[in-house]
Amino acid sequence: METMSLWDNLVEEALAKLQSLKLLRSLRPIHLLSDQPPKAIENETQNSSKSDQEEKGNEVFQVFDKMQPWDRSSVEVQMAEETFQTWIRYLPSTGDEAFGRDKVTDNEEKACPQQFKRLLLFSGNDYLGLSSHPTIANAVAKAAQEHGMGPRGSALICGYTNYHRLLESSLADLKKKEDCLLCPTGFAANMALMVALGNIVALLAAGRKLLEEEKIAIFSDALNHASIIDGIRLAERYRSLEVFIYEHCDMSHLNELLSKCKLKKKVVVTDGLFSMDGDFAPMVELVKLRKKHQFLLVVDDAHGTFVCGKNGGGVAEEFNCEGDVDICIGTLSKAAGCSGGFIACSKNWKQLIQSRGRSFIFSTAMPVPIAAAAHAAVIVAKKETWRRREIWKRVHDFHTLTGIPITSPIISLIVGSEEKALQASRHLLRSGFHVTAIRPPTVPPNSCRLRVALSAVHTMDDLKKLTTALSHCIDFQDIGYQISIGYARL
Repeated sequence: METMSLWDNLVEEALAKLQSLKLLRSLRPIHLLSDQPPKAIENETQNSSKSDQEEKGNEVFQVFDKMQPWDRSSVEVQMAEETFQTWIRYLPSTGDEAFGRDKVTDNEEKACPQQFKRLLLFSGNDYLGLSSHPTIANAVAKAAQEHGMGPRGSALICGYTNYHRLLESSLADLKKKEDCLLCPTGFAANMALMVALGNIVALLAAGRKLLEEEKIAIFSDALNHASIIDGIRLAERYRSLEVFIYEHCDMSHLNELLSKCKLKKKVVVTDGLFSMDGDFAPMVELVKLRKKHQFLLVVDDAHGTFVCGKNGGGVAEEFNCEGDVDICIGTLSKAAGCSGGFIACSKNWKQLIQSRGRSFIFSTAMPVPIAAAAHAAVIVAKKETWRRREIWKRVHDFHTLTGIPITSPIISLIVGSEEKALQASRHLLRSGFHVTAIRPPTVPPNSCRLRVALSAVHTMDDLKKLTTALSHCIDFQDIGYQISIGYARL
């Protein structure tokens, strides 16, 4: 494709320029030594017929074919009674009440122990319930026991190890990309890519004033994540970008903006699954526009990775367009149940971003135990396909119970004012559900909402109880109508 040749050539020129300036940065993984021999992960269940083991080198990753007792700990939580009361009364808090009682004597503490309120969590992003998986916990423990937290430093200095490289390779394979670059967070990943984009033509201009036609045009969805927005704002400081915001998922508007733009170097960036509205980017239409306008397609798949697609490859796999997404941003802090971010891309793009992406260059690499846990999570998420089946069953169940036409595990129940959202959240809290009110600046004024997030380890009984509580504070019919109107514009 002509545009891809344009971008490939542009990146190669930028890399050649960095090489000539001796600014090209290299990742050189350190292999960590251990005083202890590798230990196989212990069997967490007495019934071996219910589990399967996959070997990767010296490691054994144990996976299971259905929900286990420990899975529920990812959705069942408790809250100190004092914290619960401050939330109910909507009182300001720094969180100290959870550990307070500093003036209480030992005898008084024994006489009046701290009271707790049990809650069912419907506000997290642990979509597959992997944060409590024993295979992932064992990977953390084993790496920590053998290496502590690992070398502390940025990836370009001494923080990049064989653990990090193994994780990058597994993510590149998952996303069907040539390579992958780990970042401290998903936020940092988007920042690094946007800044690298802003830097690329400024670098090639070598100090001279950029010609207007040399600039890059970036087209960003109006509801893209804050990390994309902030990354673009920072990249604009290089004065090498023209930024266009298209109406949310409106392909007619995007097509119009693309058609009017005279710049040759175009980039379209979008969330794959939008975190606050729970709707998908129109991937099929985006691919058609990509073929028409020859732009670089960047997708932030933070909420779709591991959740969507047969293998958990994300939104692009779900819509059968992995080859049409040029760069995929992802996170390990949601469905993977761990922490960190990544950029799946070509080897050249990786080298450019690791040389120009400031949030990558100047951040300490993720600790070795986290990298080990995330690698285990990739294996488990891919193998335990029942988790994806279950979460999509819960989406269907919620629709059946409420009639609301949802399309993903992210359910946005818009109630309007801040007071209405807070009242609804407090009602759910009293009913035993942890569901927070989402208010400005996260969402626009008068579009405050309850954001309900489903998990593979929620049960039908959980949903029945939740929807019963919800029915006392919101009108399902009204919510369903609002969502239908919103989706009609896709």
